[in-house]
Amino acid sequence: MMHEKLRRIRNRKSISAKEMADLLGLKTEAAYYKKESGMIKFSLDEAKKISKKLDMPIEEIFFANQDPTVKTGTLSQAR
Repeated sequence: MMHEKLRRIRNRKSISAKEMADLLGLKTEAAYYKKESGMIKFSLDEAKKISKKLDMPIEEIFFANQDPTVKTGTLSQAR
């Protein structure tokens, strides 16, 4: 799941939830955790900030393994 991936990347890079909350202009770590857990969606602007902070493309963080042409491990016939 995307949110678990974001948490793993953040932890691997030793970036705290407080640091991410500050980056996004959130008042508390709890507000960031709500976004990271998927309870509240990230805005595009927030995704861009996260991408820059993690030094990774947005697609790799938020959209990896979500290719719409792939269904149950095979390419769809729509191509």
